[in-house]
Amino acid sequence: MTTVTRRFLAPALAVAGLGAALLAPASATGGETRPERLEIPGLDRPVDITVDEWGVSHIRARNTDDLFFGQGFTVARDRLFQIDTWRRDGLGLLSEVLGPEYVGQDTASRLFLYRGDIEEEWESYGPEARAAATQYAAGINAYIDWLADNPEALPEEFDQLGYQPSHWKPEDVVRIRAHAIGENLRWELARTQLTCAGGIEASRFLRTLEPAHTPEIPDGLDPCSIPDDVLATYDLATAGVTFDNGEMRPTDPTDPTADAIADAGAGSNAWALAPERTESGRPILAADPHRTSNTAPANRYLVHLTAPGIDVIGAGEPWNPGVSLGHNGHIAFGLTNMPIDQNDLYVYELHPDDPTRYRYGDGWESFETVQEDIPVAGAEPAATDLRFTRHGPVVRVDEENNRAYAVRSAWTEPGTSPYLGALAFQEARNFEEFSQALDGWKTPGSHMAYADTEGNIGWVPAGLIPRRTGDGYDGLLPVPGDGRYEWDGFHSQEELPRELNPAEGYFASANEYNFPEGHPVTPTYEWHLPFRKQRLDEVLSAAEDATLQDSLELQADQKSLFATQLLPYLDGLTSQDPTTNQALELLRGYDGVANEDSAAAALFETWAMLSLRPSWLGMLVPEGADNPNFFINPEVTVMLESFANPDEWFGPDGAQVRDTLLLETLAPAFRLVSEDFGLGPDPAAWRWGDLQTHVFRHPLGDTFGPIPRGGTYHTVQASFFHPLTYEQLVGPVFRMAVDVGDWDASRAINAPGQSGDPSSPHYDDLHELWADDGTFPLLYSRSAVAEHASSRVTLRPARD
Repeated sequence: MTTVTRRFLAPALAVAGLGAALLAPASATGGETRPERLEIPGLDRPVDITVDEWGVSHIRARNTDDLFFGQGFTVARDRLFQIDTWRRDGLGLLSEVLGPEYVGQDTASRLFLYRGDIEEEWESYGPEARAAATQYAAGINAYIDWLADNPEALPEEFDQLGYQPSHWKPEDVVRIRAHAIGENLRWELARTQLTCAGGIEASRFLRTLEPAHTPEIPDGLDPCSIPDDVLATYDLATAGVTFDNGEMRPTDPTDPTADAIADAGAGSNAWALAPERTESGRPILAADPHRTSNTAPANRYLVHLTAPGIDVIGAGEPWNPGVSLGHNGHIAFGLTNMPIDQNDLYVYELHPDDPTRYRYGDGWESFETVQEDIPVAGAEPAATDLRFTRHGPVVRVDEENNRAYAVRSAWTEPGTSPYLGALAFQEARNFEEFSQALDGWKTPGSHMAYADTEGNIGWVPAGLIPRRTGDGYDGLLPVPGDGRYEWDGFHSQEELPRELNPAEGYFASANEYNFPEGHPVTPTYEWHLPFRKQRLDEVLSAAEDATLQDSLELQADQKSLFATQLLPYLDGLTSQDPTTNQALELLRGYDGVANEDSAAAALFETWAMLSLRPSWLGMLVPEGADNPNFFINPEVTVMLESFANPDEWFGPDGAQVRDTLLLETLAPAFRLVSEDFGLGPDPAAWRWGDLQTHVFRHPLGDTFGPIPRGGTYHTVQASFFHPLTYEQLVGPVFRMAVDVGDWDASRAINAPGQSGDPSSPHYDDLHELWADDGTFPLLYSRSAVAEHASSRVTLRPARD
């Protein structure tokens, strides 16, 4: 294991007050620790916080207002710099502290804020949300105020960057929308460029569409007229904050590679096993989201929330109250992304004499313009004009060609703050209550996996699905914004399928197409690749007397069914080239298991992703289709389809053309591994983990790694790596497996640690455990938590 390097030393280990209490070790005689008592304005009753030895905070309050106040206080204690940066980025306030270089990013972010009626926004989540968000923000602010009196405990990042954390408003929790999952706009652009280069038939090279579907070019759309940089502002708004050598730097919208990989990998696995398939006779529920995996801290946070009427534990996003994956002592819940097409690119004809107006129907409409001053550190505020059409924010104006472009998104609808809808099911006790609570879930599109203590398991898909109207309007290509292509509201949750106690004895989702054949609602045509789900089915359908450990091992499964489906095409092939024969010999012994010690995996992934697929694209794809999102896309099902039907795809003698392609791409891949990647000429010395590595990076320079990693784009233990550097960018940093009913037996991991503060013992304490595919007990009972307590603090209402 590579030694963890630290940029920050730990002088704050000696910080008095709260910091000392949180870092105090548990006693050696059973976990009892002396609690620190702090007087905090804003509380009605005391709140007790016990941090266990793995950094999970167990918060106990006498009422829910104080509970969510305590959650906000605790998250701020652990993740203040992370959530402060998220808030500034989302609200367009980076320039206020970082200077004029961030005005462009702030402007882009402000375009995608929720700007509708705030009362309608709060009401759309149900009665819990406003109170929870208000108390959550108050708890964050209380910690910031506590820091004002204890400046020695201020996180090092603020000192290094030279500014102070900001107070929150409750509306900050819900107005920020640019962090929602919404990948399909980039596919729209790539499909448009393919269509321009080779007609609509050329778009079949991009992705397999499910259900089977052929897109149509919308009437009035010229695919060749769309600028290559049309999504630059959108990319800037959704990119987050980036860093270079420990310093913040503006995001470069011309380098979409990492963001495109993050979009392609924004999925997850989840499953629920029925009692008849488990050794214990209790359900098991497992979930492992795949999100950006190289940030320290990660973007999920584990917490346990207890008050009268609520006792829920699990993971949520640190800027939201509540949890979205976990259990409440009655039901367990996990989720995977359902890639609903919730965004469209609209194209407008501008008035020839007045570029502030665009054609709509039989007339012309004016852009709505919002003027805002963006505060800038060390300079005068930057005046900016934000323009909107009736469909959404304007992201590009091309006055030379008399065109404008706007993004229509479900995100601008009330109630679409990502994951906040989870508040509605925190107290659900059965499948009916859980399903009803999900009627208000809008973003992101999600497959919800369910299990309960009565032995039931189930599946509920949820999310806003637009009703598109207009001939051929399927969301796969941009559309004219002149009124012919509109959204007529959204499908109701009652129109979607759901399942309770499936006959198979399990439910599993890996973001694949899983709606019943012929179902009248189509959330999207662009689902994720099928290989992870195929592997889950292969294992779970054979499960008998399954244990929780079996689910943990399945989460770490590295068998690629893409590999096992591609490799048979090499059977019987021979070559006169010795390098090609070396490659054939190595790959013919490959079982598809991409563990970090596999030599064959190093060759297979390099061959399939860097040699075979690009050569296949070069053979078939029309010139001019140069969208980078297309060429780094790990979509390989289309390629497999072409190999299975060679005459249809390659013409006469298609099988020979295919076999020649397979053979001619092996030697270049072998040389890439041996020479360019430096593993040497002897395949016996190769390891996949010597190529694919992982590094956690703290925003200001601290790193954990590099460490070798197994898995691929196509394995259950998903690893989405940069195609040039092989660094893992997306993967399962958080994992959870719940023993439904024996709650203390549940397991979890959240790397590199629960805290984002480099001075905390919980900053990096889970890194090595995660690197070894390990987990820790996700403790729930009061006695187990007390036994494993590492620190305790009681927040008391401040005296007048």
